[in-house]
Amino acid sequence: MNRESFEDEEVAEILNKHFVPIKVDREERPDIDEIYMIFSQALTGSGGWPMTVFSTPEGKPFYVGTYFPKKSKFGYTGLIELLNKIHRLWEKEEEKVIEESNHILEAVKSSFLVYEEGKVEENTIDNAIYELKESFDREYGGFGIKPKFPMPQNILLLLEYGDRNNDNESISMAKYALNSMFKGGIFDHIGYGFYRYSVDEKWLVPHFEKMLYDNALLGMAYSKAFELTKEPLYKEISEKIYEFVFRDMLSENGGFYSALDAETEGEEGKFYIWDYDEIINLLGKEDSEFISKYYDISNRGNFEGKNIPNLIGKELNFADKDLLRKVGTIRQKLFAYREKRVHPHRDEKILTSWNGLMIASLGFSGRVLDNREYIGKAERAYEFILKNLINEDGRLLSTYSDGKSYNLALLSDYAFFIWGLNELYESTKDENYLEKALELNEGMLKFFWDEKDGGLYLYGHDGEQLIMRPKDIYDGAIPSGNSIAAINMMKLYEFTKDDFFKRKAEEILYTFGEDISRNPLGHGYILNLLFE
Repeated sequence: MNRESFEDEEVAEILNKHFVPIKVDREERPDIDEIYMIFSQALTGSGGWPMTVFSTPEGKPFYVGTYFPKKSKFGYTGLIELLNKIHRLWEKEEEKVIEESNHILEAVKSSFLVYEEGKVEENTIDNAIYELKESFDREYGGFGIKPKFPMPQNILLLLEYGDRNNDNESISMAKYALNSMFKGGIFDHIGYGFYRYSVDEKWLVPHFEKMLYDNALLGMAYSKAFELTKEPLYKEISEKIYEFVFRDMLSENGGFYSALDAETEGEEGKFYIWDYDEIINLLGKEDSEFISKYYDISNRGNFEGKNIPNLIGKELNFADKDLLRKVGTIRQKLFAYREKRVHPHRDEKILTSWNGLMIASLGFSGRVLDNREYIGKAERAYEFILKNLINEDGRLLSTYSDGKSYNLALLSDYAFFIWGLNELYESTKDENYLEKALELNEGMLKFFWDEKDGGLYLYGHDGEQLIMRPKDIYDGAIPSGNSIAAINMMKLYEFTKDDFFKRKAEEILYTFGEDISRNPLGHGYILNLLFE
């Protein structure tokens, strides 16, 4: 839509004449994104991005959609046609539209802002594991059907459950998923790091975007697998993830950037995919034949006539040092060659929340893998946030970009950063991290806690007041703020033996207890509290 419409003069003229167009970066303002996603799901039955919302001047939506081409085609309404229709509707029936928007708002509030409290049922974890076993893809690994997401919360849950209950099937499922994802094209075998998700069930063809949060949570999942199994494969994969992050996502000042785009020069995956002839010309006959067989590269190709390097269908053998040495030497040549291509755009926003996840990941993995460098990188990111993302009132901020810090932090910023501090404290025993975690936790409760019904709101009472104030509880690709806040407070209880933190964690569990019991896999992180 950027290319087709927002940069198009014909569209811009209509937008600017009749509307107040606002483009929201959903990573900078996940509160706005969350609220209008609720409306999208309520009004259309689904949601996605780009999200297009038409609202009254007060921000109350009356029409929501996702993608609109510039002009109507293939069954899609064109944006120009839609803009003109909505303009005519507003001109003729403004009062009716406003009245309808009020009805919509009240209906959504009564349906979507209702959280069902209660004690979480005792068999909730068992039910979650049963659902995971039912939805597990026993041929290709992972859960459900295409598109397939890594879902590290499911893997961490299986590992923890398997370890505590001597359930080898759960551990085997987690390992198979981890192995399958690494073998697939969803892992960048030349430059390392994971892409966002796979469009097919085999993990072969990814959406080529690389996100900081995915790699933080997956680094933790592979390190956890190593901690439980002591299999060196998982340590190696964790190290590859962090090698990518330090090389491509780490700023000079210690904070971590947000993402690498999927596209280069208008073509998705162009930076990452390979022509067969390229490989031959670069490596010569012997090495090209060897590496092509190893990485499934052929003249026919495995993706639109080109090749995504992968190990699908191969046994992972990390014991054959000669083989690994040869692969490593050739991979380095491929990497050096690829580095000369036009690189994907890097989103250089530094977000407190996602940096909190990476600090937690490095703090945990540094401890488990006995790697002091990881802890050092986590400490440096912590120092960056302390220096740049706390205002003069001590209030955490969410976004740093182009040398400026802005936006009051949301619940996820507080919760994820405190998680990082807890992991650093556990790894270093430096009391400064515990003191800062306790201070920020106090601030989090002050700004976000619902004194009437319990739980934590998505944004603070001192922030911009939007048309609704939801609570963040669903654990998707990114954990929910309430889940991590509850886990943090249980950890603070372990550190301090102060019952206050345990009670607060239990209050969060109770506030959403019925929701958690009814849909355990929608709350995969907070389920870990039930092991306590």
